[in-house]
Amino acid sequence: MRTIYLDCNMGAAGDMLMAALLELHPDPEDFLRRFNSLGIPGVLVATEPSVKCGIMGTHVRITVNGEEETSVDVGHGGHGHEHGHDHDHHDEHDHGHHHEHDCGHDHHGHDHGHRHHCHSDMQEIERLIGSLPVSEKVRADALAVYRLIAEAESSAHGKPVDQVHFHEVGSMDAVADIVGVCMLMEELGAERVLASPVHVGSGQVRCAHGVLPVPAPATAYILKGVPVYGGGIRGELCTPTGAALLKHFVDAFGAMPAMIVSAIGYGMGTKDFEVANCVRASLGVVEGGKGEISELCCNLDDMTPEAIGFVQELLLQKGALDVYTIPIGMKKSRPGVLLVCMCRREMAEEMTALLFRHTTTLGVREIVSRRYTLHRETHTVPTPYGPVAVKTSSGWGVTKSKAEYEDVARIAREHDLSLAEVQALIGQSREPAR
Repeated sequence: MRTIYLDCNMGAAGDMLMAALLELHPDPEDFLRRFNSLGIPGVLVATEPSVKCGIMGTHVRITVNGEEETSVDVGHGGHGHEHGHDHDHHDEHDHGHHHEHDCGHDHHGHDHGHRHHCHSDMQEIERLIGSLPVSEKVRADALAVYRLIAEAESSAHGKPVDQVHFHEVGSMDAVADIVGVCMLMEELGAERVLASPVHVGSGQVRCAHGVLPVPAPATAYILKGVPVYGGGIRGELCTPTGAALLKHFVDAFGAMPAMIVSAIGYGMGTKDFEVANCVRASLGVVEGGKGEISELCCNLDDMTPEAIGFVQELLLQKGALDVYTIPIGMKKSRPGVLLVCMCRREMAEEMTALLFRHTTTLGVREIVSRRYTLHRETHTVPTPYGPVAVKTSSGWGVTKSKAEYEDVARIAREHDLSLAEVQALIGQSREPAR
């Protein structure tokens, strides 16, 4: 099973997760180009190499109107020192001033000075993310992450969710963190995401309303049910954005399973500790290539093809592994459709709820099946007409490959070629030089 494992020995923040996943991507430069063209107001994302404790990794630098934000932790004796806020994790950038936000997110220890970012509510976030040219899955994932944060803020401040205002996490760099991680998760195509227990740090953080303990109240709320620990490192290691991204995407927390690793990414903060300040992401296949899945089935005889197609697309967007239909004959010789949704077992209840909500069925059957899979990865093949993404699957004594249809179709349209001609060209490009 294609798996991502996240080592959160130094906590997690949105920019560090984004950087680690970006190192796993087959074409990081193309991803950044596409990401920067989304039109998130004022945002520019760039990468720079970073070395921590002798380990080379990537630091994602997110600027809004040309400026990075900083924040303040509380050191020994109650003195503040600058470090990266929720989005520039443990940064030591000094812009010569602090940015003072009178914010409900004060428990991050971000003693900020001026209001160059908007303070958004959930409706504004929904409008912004809804306007971005991303897939429906990315949009749904990003909004789900924000809802986790909204619920945490609601709990911390005793306000209804619809009255919660985002501050640091409502700023454009936070939107970039969240949307970027959601896009990378989709494009990496992992069937399962696992993570270590989360190091939250220790000490205190300074805010506009005072000094609060680490982890911040919102972070602590989000991480309920997640294995966490403190330690001797002083500072806010896990931020609300990082916590929410982990809570949404990680299927299970624990030790790294036996897996065949194909790629490793290091997402770096900028502050130096005695421990490498990074999130490590490993992409590979869980050894054995097998696992259990749920097949959810229901019979439909009173829905239009369009309505059934809508359900299929929705289930896939929500994380189903596959959805398909089979024509069947029902009582009184009525023609019908058997709708089958394949999903991870832990998602069975969520998928069942969607089937009841969006179909006319009165019952859903579950079949638990053992699934064997090939190791899958995507790489880029250069051609005279530009790069083409090729999916390669291997294991169980076989190897298969297939070019991404959209890339093949694009080249065929642009250069007046047939699909077969483009596929032959790709095959020639992949042959080793003699």
